Amino acid sequence: MLTTEHAEKSEAGTNELANYLHVKPATANDMLKKLKEKKLISYEKYGKITLTEDGRIIGIGVVRKHRLWETFLFEKLGFTWDEVHEVAEQLEHIQSEKLVEKLDQFLKYPQFDPHGDPIPKSDGELPKMSTTLLSEIKIGQLCNVVAVKDTSVVFLQYLHQLSIGVGTKIKVIDKVEFDGSFFVEVDKKKASVSLKLAESLLVKLL
Repeated sequence: MLTTEHAEKSEAGTNELANYLHVKPATANDMLKKLKEKKLISYEKYGKITLTEDGRIIGIGVVRKHRLWETFLFEKLGFTWDEVHEVAEQLEHIQSEKLVEKLDQFLKYPQFDPHGDPIPKSDGELPKMSTTLLSEIKIGQLCNVVAVKDTSVVFLQYLHQLSIGVGTKIKVIDKVEFDGSFFVEVDKKKASVSLKLAESLLVKLL
């Protein structure tokens, strides 16, 4: 999935792009050639890829549409947060700018999507939010989940099983030195979570 981080990142390598998209480097090269022809990227074979100003604007626009559609599907149509990405990927290709602005207005100008990712404004500006990882929270501290770093279906479904979502309050009860896992309290229920999970949740101290 395209993110604001990818849309704004100054440069990336072909292999990095291929790995992220789960395609062969040759396939990535073919895509890059087409983008270069459209003057959306600056790219030389085996070199770093950088977005042109036009490419950055288009990239941010796609992210904006995608996250607005995810929010609409989640808030208005009852899709779960692990279902919205695939459908939003189809809807983000609709070209009507008027529709995007009407959608933003209808949703009352949301700042964040169901996964806690910031939604760019029409001018490309992003809302600011100060967060930290759950793994960095000290024993005894209470925090609020504001976003997830991993938006894969399996991870989101696992969080649902643990009753963890954006807005969930979590208290760190203890940390296990051996494997870095955590004992936490969620909804007055105690649970054990892995270090991997703790490093994939963005939280804000309460």
